[in-house]
Amino acid sequence: TIFGFLAIPRLYQHRVLFWGILGVIAFRAVLIGLGAALVHEFSWVLFGFGAFLVFTGLRMFKHQDETPDIEHNPVFRFLTSRFRVTKELHGRNFTVKQADPKTGKLVTWLTPLAVALVMVETVDLIFAVDSVPAVFAVTQDTFIVYTSNIFAILGLRALYFALAAAMNRFRYLQTSLAIILVLVGIKIFLVPMGIKIDTLLSLLVTVGILAGGIVFSLYKTRNEPDISAEQAPQTGQLEP
Repeated sequence: TIFGFLAIPRLYQHRVLFWGILGVIAFRAVLIGLGAALVHEFSWVLFGFGAFLVFTGLRMFKHQDETPDIEHNPVFRFLTSRFRVTKELHGRNFTVKQADPKTGKLVTWLTPLAVALVMVETVDLIFAVDSVPAVFAVTQDTFIVYTSNIFAILGLRALYFALAAAMNRFRYLQTSLAIILVLVGIKIFLVPMGIKIDTLLSLLVTVGILAGGIVFSLYKTRNEPDISAEQAPQTGQLEP
């Protein structure tokens, strides 16, 4: 959605995703470290994690048909109002030197590629608020929590272009994810009570819900063409 709105061609999407992954490695380490410390010191924090996941899952049900409004996104509006942003791309550059229209002095401008990178990193931080607590439902081992997150992100990075080419086909995937979040939230609630759900059972249920959402999505959208990120509506208007 971000790439489509900012009209970032596939040629440069790789660059944003590469630097985005490096940011993920650092930010996830901080978030997971804080989460592990909280769980270690205050076991009741797991109840908060569980409640948050259940709330997030229910909220996803309510807003699953809404399209993200990038133009009014707080991060996008902050960047375009506080920084000089060029209207056009400048190759692979995140910044470029150009004359200030008011003073004529040579100053640094952000390019749409830089705006995309910041927004991608921000989205990952928001997703981490869901995914990090979810992993604590499985294990409180910090090493496993961190490495599983990084492997998941790297796997999604590799699959990105395959998924982006058919993003409109997975219409009901968010419903599946919402159900999983609610179930994981309930599972976290049970951990401090000493009630442990078998890992294999949890895995089978998760895979079954995801597979069901994907198969049902593909069936319902079987006559629709694939739409890539480049073909998404490009309505963004960057103003310096």
